[in-house]
Amino acid sequence: MLIATLIAVDQLEKGELSSATDRLVSAGGQIERIGEIIDEKAADIYFDGDLTAARYALQPDSAEIDYIVQSSENREKKLLISDMDSTMITVECIDELAGYAGIKDQIAEITERAMLGELDFEEALRGRVALLAGLDLSAIDKCLNEKVEIMPGATTLVQTMAARGAKTILVSGGFTRFADPVAKAIGFASAEANILAEADGRLTGNLDGPVVDAQRKAELLRHSAQSSGLILDQCMAVGDGANDIPMIALAGMGVAYHAKPKAAAAADAAIAYNDLTALLYIQGIGSDDWVTS
Repeated sequence: MLIATLIAVDQLEKGELSSATDRLVSAGGQIERIGEIIDEKAADIYFDGDLTAARYALQPDSAEIDYIVQSSENREKKLLISDMDSTMITVECIDELAGYAGIKDQIAEITERAMLGELDFEEALRGRVALLAGLDLSAIDKCLNEKVEIMPGATTLVQTMAARGAKTILVSGGFTRFADPVAKAIGFASAEANILAEADGRLTGNLDGPVVDAQRKAELLRHSAQSSGLILDQCMAVGDGANDIPMIALAGMGVAYHAKPKAAAAADAAIAYNDLTALLYIQGIGSDDWVTS
C-alpha cells in the first residue's frame, strides 16, 4: 500500500484533501481510506497504485502544500542523516565566514554554482578555503554567534527521532568548527565535516584530512545503516544541494529540503514550503508525540 501525505503551511482544508484524492484516482489509484487531518495541517491518503504516477499526479501546485508519496512499509525511520548548511541551519557557513574577510560575494557565487552541480565540489571547496588564508580564528566564533541560526523545526525533528530510538548523524561538506557545535545544539548523536587547517591563530587556506564530499556522505549513510543492523529503507537522508544527491538517492526516504533543482529531482520527497517538522509528518508522527524541549 502507498501513502500520500499532504502538509500545509497553515491550515489544510478538506477541499484540498478531496482534490488530491481525485488526482490520485485519475492517476489510477484505488483509495483505501483517508486519514483525519491532524494538527489542522497534515493528512494521509492510503491507496494502491503506481508510485511514480502518483508522485507525478501530486506535483506541487500554487497552494502552499507539500505532497509526499511513499510506501507504507518502514514509514517511521530508524536513522536520520542530514546535511548542515541551508538544511539544519539557515546559512552557508563558508559564505558567512567569508564576510569577515570582506569577500562574501565572491565566495557565495562559487558556493551557489557548486550546490547547483555546476562545479566539482572538492575543487570548489578547496578554492574557496584558499581564499580564506590568513583569516583570524576569532572570526569563526563571531560567525557562529552572529550568523548561524538553527533551521525552524530542526531541533524538534532530531530530538523527536532520537527519543523514538533513531540514530541521528549530521554530515557536512562544511567544517567541523561549525558542525560540532551545531550538532550539539540540535541534538545529533554524531557529526562529520571537513577540518580547516590552522596555524598561529589563523586559517592557512588548506584542509586537513580527506574531503567530506558527495560520495563520503553516501558512504557514511551506508556504513551507519549496516553497523546499526538497518536496511536502507529504514533510513532518511535530507539535504539541499548537488553534493547531497548520492546520499538522498541511497536512503529509503531521500528528502530535498528547500533544495536546488537537481537535488529536488533526485529526491523521494521535496519539501518546498514547510519547515523541518514536515519530516515528522512524513513518518506519521503528529505534534502530540514531538519532543519540543
